[in-house]
Amino acid sequence: MAMLEIEGLNAWYGASHVLHGISLAIAPGEIVALVGRNGAGKTTTIRSAMGLMPKATGSVRFAGTELLALPAHARFRMGLAYVPEDRRIVPGLSVRENLQLGLVATDGSIDERRAIDEIAESFPRLKERLDQEGVTLSGGEQQMLAIARAMIAKPKMILLDEPSEGIMPVLVEEMGTLFRRLRDTGVTLLLVEQNVEWALRLADHAVIIDQGEVVHRSTAAALLADKAMQDRYCAV
Repeated sequence: MAMLEIEGLNAWYGASHVLHGISLAIAPGEIVALVGRNGAGKTTTIRSAMGLMPKATGSVRFAGTELLALPAHARFRMGLAYVPEDRRIVPGLSVRENLQLGLVATDGSIDERRAIDEIAESFPRLKERLDQEGVTLSGGEQQMLAIARAMIAKPKMILLDEPSEGIMPVLVEEMGTLFRRLRDTGVTLLLVEQNVEWALRLADHAVIIDQGEVVHRSTAAALLADKAMQDRYCAV
C-alpha cells in the first residue's frame, strides 16, 4: 500500500485551474523529489495533499484512507505533517514555544517535555537556543525549527516545500543528513525543491510537474543523469 496516493487531482485558486489530473504514488519510507519550474504546480500539489487549497477534486489517500473531504488538522492527526516554504515561525514565541505548537493538534498522548528534549537532541543548534525568540534565529535555523516543529509529533510522512531555499550550504548538507536519517527510521518524505541536483542526490524517486501536469516519473538517479530532461523541465 502506498503511504500517499494521489489520483486525478485538480485544484483551483479562484477561477484559475492550476492542477490538471495529477497522479502519483509514494511508498512508505522513501524520499520523493517533486521538481519543475517555478509556477509548475509543485506547491499546489502538496498544499492540496495537506488540505490547504480552497478547491480541489480527485482523490488523495493517506495509508489507504481518503483525505479529500478532511480538514488539514485531521490529516495532521493521522500522521501527515507539512513544512511550508515561509516557515511560519510565530513572532513573540521562543523556540521551545514554537515547538510546543507542533503538539497542539495531537491527541494529548505525547509527553511534551520528553518530546522537546528528544527533538532538541536531533537539532543541536536549536537545543542551545530553546529560550530564544524563534524569529531572531538565522534563516537556516528557522528552517530547522520549522522542520523540528513538524517532526515533534512523530508523523508518518512530511511534506516539505523548498526547505533549502536561502540556506547556507553547510546547513543544507545538515538537512540532507537529517532527511536520510528520517527515511531510515521509516518516515516518508515528499520534497518540493528548486535545488534540483541536491534533491535528486537525496531522493529515491523523482516526479516532474509542468503546467499542472505530471510529465515524468523515474528513479532520482535516472533523472540526475538525464541532463536533457532537467534542462527541458527544470531549468530556470
